[in-house]
Amino acid sequence: MTARRFLLVGLTGGIATGKSTVSETLRRLGCVVIDADQLARDVVVPGESALAEVAREFGDVLTPDGALDRKKLAAVVFADPARRRRLEAILHPAIRARFDARLAALAGEGFAGIVVFDAPVMIESGGYKHMDRLIVVATDEATQRARLVARDGDAADGERRIASQMPLAEKVALADYVIDNSGDRAATEARTREVHRALLADLAARARADG
Repeated sequence: MTARRFLLVGLTGGIATGKSTVSETLRRLGCVVIDADQLARDVVVPGESALAEVAREFGDVLTPDGALDRKKLAAVVFADPARRRRLEAILHPAIRARFDARLAALAGEGFAGIVVFDAPVMIESGGYKHMDRLIVVATDEATQRARLVARDGDAADGERRIASQMPLAEKVALADYVIDNSGDRAATEARTREVHRALLADLAARARADG
């Protein structure tokens, strides 16, 4: 693969911490954003080998037109951790292949800016270890719970989903940069611009070191 000139930055956080606001701001500032959730959707469109494997493994999880019925699949895998791990074993290699192909294409184009990989479970999967820098979007627990209830309307389900995730404090401890999204959108965007300037400085230092 062509040697890459870009800075690869991981972006993660907890549920309802406002990661999408940060991702959108970084995109507007000129970063290339690769969305892990979008890659996960791409690998299970009709005709993809991963979708066929999911159907063989999990049975009746397709719609009449051959698309993935996400609700049916979720009902199967979220009730059984072993089944969820099996799904991940099918999807993750396909997602990784798409991610690697995108990086190879950017390297081949000579892209020399900032590439942001937006992934919710980057730390849990160990993927953060392959990033040049790591941004964690955080908020206080009360704000996180309030936003989740406002978004989904189910406080009990929200509590379960928060409890199932790695504690935010543990993610923050691994970050190169933390963006606190406890305040309003303007404050979050201002902090994101600060972090972007710092990343540009990191990129320039790397370019100097590489000669």
